[in-house]
Amino acid sequence: MSVSTAVESPSLHRVYLVAGELSGDILGASLMRELKARHPRVEFRGLGGPRMQAQGLDSLFPLETLSVMGLVEVIKHLPELFRVRRTLREDATAWQPDIMIGIDAPDFNLGLERQLRESGMVTAHYVSPSVWAWRQGRVKGIARSVDAMLTFLPFEAAFYARHRVPVAFVGHPLADDMPLDTDRPASRALLGLELKAEVLALLPGSRRNEIRFMGATFLEAAERLVKARPGLQVVIPAATAERHAELATLLTSYPQLEASVTLLNGQAREAMVASDAVLLASGTAALEAMLCHRPMVVGYRMAPMTHAIARHLVKTEWISLPNLIARESLVPELIQHEASAEAIAAQLGELLDDPERRTELEQRFAEMHRALQRNASRRAVDAIEALVERRPLPPGVSAEAAADIAEGV
Repeated sequence: MSVSTAVESPSLHRVYLVAGELSGDILGASLMRELKARHPRVEFRGLGGPRMQAQGLDSLFPLETLSVMGLVEVIKHLPELFRVRRTLREDATAWQPDIMIGIDAPDFNLGLERQLRESGMVTAHYVSPSVWAWRQGRVKGIARSVDAMLTFLPFEAAFYARHRVPVAFVGHPLADDMPLDTDRPASRALLGLELKAEVLALLPGSRRNEIRFMGATFLEAAERLVKARPGLQVVIPAATAERHAELATLLTSYPQLEASVTLLNGQAREAMVASDAVLLASGTAALEAMLCHRPMVVGYRMAPMTHAIARHLVKTEWISLPNLIARESLVPELIQHEASAEAIAAQLGELLDDPERRTELEQRFAEMHRALQRNASRRAVDAIEALVERRPLPPGVSAEAAADIAEGV
């Protein structure tokens, strides 16, 4: 948490916040703490979860109201979602906050932000949608919805700057939360792993479909490695109790892994820090592995129809955040038919056989971590104050600052 001087500005009294899921609630609470440190009498209203409410948010709806996943489920809940958006719009209009900030949940929040901005309210969006990767035409709607987009990553800021959308690059909160110095021996001791053994962390994903498409392949790759590398220890952190049960069932088909595998309830970060290499499905886990400074292989498979559609829509050369941030292929990405157990095991074997390459990657990831560790909540509030006071965004959060960071990583 940052240390701020509590200097109250007459321009910031009321902030309207709308978060749609647990991660947004965490981000919103951190943002609110920083706002209160500078503006002790600021009031908060909107929609958020228990963390935001503990910071003083008057929430009109439960956090779960916007947590609708899947096309069919969204269609079924559209009337209710429209009612919630209308209620929030009318409430914000009547309350007249200094600024409305949507936190993630872009499909819901960007529409609300646009309606409020058209009425004359200052709006910002915290956490960029993946518009840089697919459906890039959405950027035109974003430009009409927000006075500024607050991004976590430098390449995101560069994208908005190219499309003339006001943008503030604030850094990534995960980078702030995670220490620059990692302690592999301490993490191994905590997890009951041998201090001098080779350790592979295996993270097949937090969603049921990810286990369905990649779970067996990841375990088969681990089995191949255990056969070829006696003494290899495999640690598998299950994201939820449901994933733990599914993985435990899958493991019964791989009896040769039983003596080598430690199946955990959570503790993904500790597992990655303890490891020599990480095998994971793409997503936030790849960023966390980078912030743990650990070499990794990304394997990902999806439904054939989904993949066929994605091939035509996705506009990026890479899918994993470490490669996207670095703008080069630091991390092997094995996608769809390339993500076979044999190919994954081969890539991991090469990493485990090459300590110099692992050291190089660990050092590079530490540099990237340092570049992203910018005290995101403090810089986000810097940008919010500038928007409310109708002055230029401060240099530290400008697109030019993001370009400098991008050069550094």
